Amino acid sequence: MARLIRMDGSGHTTLAEWSSADDRAFAEAVERFGSQLELGYIGTVPDGPGKATHVRELPREADLVIMRRPIAGG
Repeated sequence: MARLIRMDGSGHTTLAEWSSADDRAFAEAVERFGSQLELGYIGTVPDGPGKATHVRELPREADLVIMRRPIAGG
């Protein structure tokens, strides 16, 4: 089961879960992913220890997608 989570003050919050065969659950996850982007979150897919790929669309085949705030600084 794939998960969309948001990193937040509690550690993380699960926003959606889907399987590759469940079109309805994936559509709901896409909607939640989009609403998080509108709030300023960034979507990433872990690629191994200390690595992640930035995603602008929810990848159906990903096991885990993490929404996080951009890092502040300059």
